[in-house]
Amino acid sequence: MKTEWYLVKPGKKMSLADYDANDNGKLEKDETNEKLLKLKQELNLLQTQLYADRCYALLIILQGMDTSGKDGVCKQVVSAFNPQGVQITSFKVPTAIEMAHDFTWRVHRVVPPHGMVGIFNRSHYEDVLVQRVENIVPKEVWSKRYRTINDFEKMLTDNRVILCKFYLHIDQEEQRLRLQDRLEDPTEHWKFNISDLKARAKWDEYRKAYEAALMRCSTDEAPWYVIPANRKWFRNYLIASILKERLQALDLRWPPLEDGTVGITIE
Repeated sequence: MKTEWYLVKPGKKMSLADYDANDNGKLEKDETNEKLLKLKQELNLLQTQLYADRCYALLIILQGMDTSGKDGVCKQVVSAFNPQGVQITSFKVPTAIEMAHDFTWRVHRVVPPHGMVGIFNRSHYEDVLVQRVENIVPKEVWSKRYRTINDFEKMLTDNRVILCKFYLHIDQEEQRLRLQDRLEDPTEHWKFNISDLKARAKWDEYRKAYEAALMRCSTDEAPWYVIPANRKWFRNYLIASILKERLQALDLRWPPLEDGTVGITIE
């Protein structure tokens, strides 16, 4: 399996129709779950180096249709990392204070500091998705935000914040099944919201908005990955594999002993 297959190539046109939500990378579930356990151990060590070195921050951005598995990925990532070095932020409807600022303000203030891993469950991309589809702001406003997002993310990467952006790709039938499960399982009722059905009725509009965001905001510094998410086990394995590659590329080092401590013997 090559992770670059799932990369949205910067500057290239793309269509979600070219990505199979059922893709499993030609892997078997049981074997892949075993590999995922080893991957998590490797990620844990890499995160420890990230935390100790404090030269970089890792920011994981999760976007996708309702029920695509953003919460599930949060659980999987946190289970690989030491919670002490992780902060998770879920972005809901903007508050009055947030709306009184530019749309990146509420995001920038929770970007992880160096040494930390941040996970965004939804993000600043809502401002070119929900705001666009639901006509909350006019086109002349949201259409300028792609450039603002690219500039904002470039500023973050220039300051050694590593962005890993994942679009969790499910198809309409899989979403129907997952929503139905939430209605039928009492332990899942709390996850169901009638607004999910309203968004589902605009599936094509949201899909078009996602394609525009993925195409216009996948850059060399902060690329987007389209993650097939119908099969949860493959979704988790693929994301873990990409995170490992991105962290290994940093060539993280263990900090040396402080001056004056070399040769000390503990009695």
